[in-house]
Amino acid sequence: MEFDLIISALLGIFLFHGLCSSEKAPNYSFMREATTAPAISHYDYIIIGGGTAGCPLAATLSEKYSVLLLERGGSPYGNPNITNLSAFGSALSDLSPNSPSQRFISEDGVINARARVLGGGSCLNAGFYSRAAVEYVRAVGWEGGLVNASYAWVEEKVAFQPPMRGWQSAVRDGLVEVGVEPYNGFTYDHVNGTKIGGTTFDADGRRHTAADLLEYANPKGITLLLHATVHKILFKTKGVSRPLARGVIFRDALGKIHKAYLTRGEMNEVILTSGALGSPQMLMLSGVGPSKQLKAHNITVVLDQPNVGQRMMDNPMNAIFVPSPIPVEVSLIEVVGITSFGSYIEAASGENFAEHYALNDYGMFSPKIGQLSTVPPKRRTPEALKKAINAMSALDDAVFRGGFLLEKIMGPLSTGHLELRTRNPNDNPSVTFNYFQQPEDLRRCVNGLKIIENIIESKSFSKFRYDSLSLPALLNLTASAPVNLLPKHDNVSVSLEQFCKDTVMTIWHYHGGCHVGDVVDQDYKVIGVDKLRVIDGSTFNYSPGTNPQATVMMLGRYMGVRIMNERLAKEKSPN
Repeated sequence: MEFDLIISALLGIFLFHGLCSSEKAPNYSFMREATTAPAISHYDYIIIGGGTAGCPLAATLSEKYSVLLLERGGSPYGNPNITNLSAFGSALSDLSPNSPSQRFISEDGVINARARVLGGGSCLNAGFYSRAAVEYVRAVGWEGGLVNASYAWVEEKVAFQPPMRGWQSAVRDGLVEVGVEPYNGFTYDHVNGTKIGGTTFDADGRRHTAADLLEYANPKGITLLLHATVHKILFKTKGVSRPLARGVIFRDALGKIHKAYLTRGEMNEVILTSGALGSPQMLMLSGVGPSKQLKAHNITVVLDQPNVGQRMMDNPMNAIFVPSPIPVEVSLIEVVGITSFGSYIEAASGENFAEHYALNDYGMFSPKIGQLSTVPPKRRTPEALKKAINAMSALDDAVFRGGFLLEKIMGPLSTGHLELRTRNPNDNPSVTFNYFQQPEDLRRCVNGLKIIENIIESKSFSKFRYDSLSLPALLNLTASAPVNLLPKHDNVSVSLEQFCKDTVMTIWHYHGGCHVGDVVDQDYKVIGVDKLRVIDGSTFNYSPGTNPQATVMMLGRYMGVRIMNERLAKEKSPN
């Protein structure tokens, strides 16, 4: 076990050295601390959650209406752990109460994170930008023309073409060589085969996030409050045919209570954009959810809605480290292989970073952020993480030269559920994802690993591998280099199925809990309640494309335009 923990430290190889841009952050005159808010206020729209969907939605609605955007975290601007590619992973490893990332551990034992910052997950992720498939758009019933226009609106501010240097180019060429075809070049579109996707890191290594989309906002139409934690949605239940959202209660950083109400108007609304954990949690805390669970926490039942918190999903990720005989560039996700069998192949790389190692040993696969694949999920304890982190300092610098090839399965088909632990909105709910519960998910993982094996052994990738290290050698202990990612079993050779289960990690693409058709309708209105919508990844029946952030940002813009168009049409209607 001790040696396993030492080897697990290899998952911290990514120390990214992007340049700090001198570009000034946006000066949002409408952004202020919640402590400055009045005790009572009124708005046409109240949006709970200034994340990946909330920012574009608020910016859009502010064009014509008064909008209150409530964010429980702080600003991403001026925080180098968010802005600079060189510090990727630093925010995810920060366990302080003021961290932009709030760690949670699913009941499956996989360590995960939820955003607690303006801009949401777009402030913490690896930056890959890729649209949903055309088939996905059709299946969910979105209007194609408006979808494309909404993506373009987002891309104007946050998406860029990545540099594609040696390692990423070798992975790209290897994917094509082993049959993940056709090669589609650089495109934001989701198309089968191999492609170069977009990135939210610009040429200077500066991250752009959903918060940047607030540059589109009408400063006279929006109020943005930071460190504003919503405790419940307020409903009118008397004298109405069904519950009607009328406002929210929130606390500022000092604990002071504030109330915000909707102004009078038939179409004014409260809109939840708090993400796959936050939105079902807030519905339950407000009395909309499974009545048995609500009563167990002494929450008054506004609407018995048993589907809230159900069908939670997280796409499992499995990765293989490949040590390189030559230096490799620093890169995050830039290329993807979209296979025909439902697995996405991606890659990231590091370099020999001796001069920076002591100061910045963070990364996408670091035990500091909980990505400890050498220990099966439920054994990834704080003690195990600490040992892995300490063991990193004992390794020779040469072992940190290389990169990871990873696969993520589409969907997934396996689902779980979310339950309240407490009535405190700052506390994480309990969530179970049931990774690989469905055999098809496991089959996709195995097939994805086989593609990775073929890439490693391809001619295109040959200069980045040691000829003596085959995939079995990479999966098992070798004498030449400590590169094993596999938890030890009594037998020497462990099946790929077992490898998938034992090394499963998150790629932070969890979704569900407020599904369309179960909790919200096709217009994202909460079923059985008036003046309340949910617009975020909690409504997704499966994760869009290879990476969801582009589609979540698009959805915020898309629904903002839809809502405004609906109001305009009704105002013009003679009835």
